[in-house]
Amino acid sequence: MENKKQGIELSDIFRSNAKDFLQKHRLCQEQQKSFKSIMQCRTAELGGHIKYCDNCGYTIQSYNSCRDRHCPKCQFIKTTQWVDQLAGKLPPVKYFHIVFTIPDILHKLFYINQREAYSLLFKAAGKALMQCAKNPEYLGSQVGAVGILHTWGQTLVYHPHIHMIVPAGGLSEDQTEWITSGKKFFLPVKVLSAIFRGILCKLIEQCVVNGKMKLPDDFISFKSIKDKCYEKKWVVYCEKPFSCSDNLVKYLGNYTHRVAITNHRIQKHQNSKVSFYYKDYKSAGLKKSITLGADEFIRRFLQHILPTGFYKIRYFGFMAMCNTKSKLDQCFKLIDRTSFLPELKGLSAIEVWRNITGQDPLCCPKCKTGMMKTQIQVSVNKMTG
Repeated sequence: MENKKQGIELSDIFRSNAKDFLQKHRLCQEQQKSFKSIMQCRTAELGGHIKYCDNCGYTIQSYNSCRDRHCPKCQFIKTTQWVDQLAGKLPPVKYFHIVFTIPDILHKLFYINQREAYSLLFKAAGKALMQCAKNPEYLGSQVGAVGILHTWGQTLVYHPHIHMIVPAGGLSEDQTEWITSGKKFFLPVKVLSAIFRGILCKLIEQCVVNGKMKLPDDFISFKSIKDKCYEKKWVVYCEKPFSCSDNLVKYLGNYTHRVAITNHRIQKHQNSKVSFYYKDYKSAGLKKSITLGADEFIRRFLQHILPTGFYKIRYFGFMAMCNTKSKLDQCFKLIDRTSFLPELKGLSAIEVWRNITGQDPLCCPKCKTGMMKTQIQVSVNKMTG
């Protein structure tokens, strides 16, 4: 028994195929936890409560959410509150979207060393951005950025990359001037790509030598991987700047707490096969459909479960936490604009929902007049018994 929902959900696919999948695959602790949580989310297995209307007496049974950060049903409120809080730290200027990707040759190395490898990816991307921007031939300033880790492609394949949202400008070396970048140009992507490749390869090599990262079984030394890395041109992608801060905030909401696939992308689940939509960026983002066996679909999704406690959002330069009271404040002074005060800070989930949708989740869905009150907290045993 579970809360009423529409369409096919990830949890349905997990529950229908759990027995067969778990017999064939060995999951790590993090994957086991998320797999179980997503299956149980908003079902009787997590317990819940009964609500009644104080006007007409209508009752409804509600179940608890799993709150797992990989669950597609449990991210909306978190995303909204985070974006609202971040908006107060964003200088009111144009922003560029920069994506740092790695070649396929590094995928296996990254997957078997996820915690260390993802941290190095953040570090290399941040260092490359700061180093390139500081060069007087390009921007000649101290910049800031918000970095977001994604590990998937549109078809759920393993594809680690960092999305960076970067203000179009930065502080002069003496912090007395705001230096604005070009309207359509931020930094030379070819130079940025080369710097990023050099920094990341050096960091990985140091970790391998120090025993902090292990090599895949089919490689004897990191040199063989490094040589193949340098055979390819690495591409750092830079998108045109956002026209206004409202577009940026909306964009951040779509990117920050996103999971590998959302429920609305799933089309069909039948005969042990799953069909879902994806954007084909090689065809100008054309919307297409792909069908996978349920086993392969679940396997691909579980590749993107992050290590416990790993932070997938990080801040750099003048936007780093240690600089918010000094360099970031100076940015606002030089731009001569005040910061935005968060509207959702300290509010409960119900208050957040009411604020952003204009709808009251406590209003009785039947009589539309009364308020829903919690009558009984129901345990797992009572709901399943």
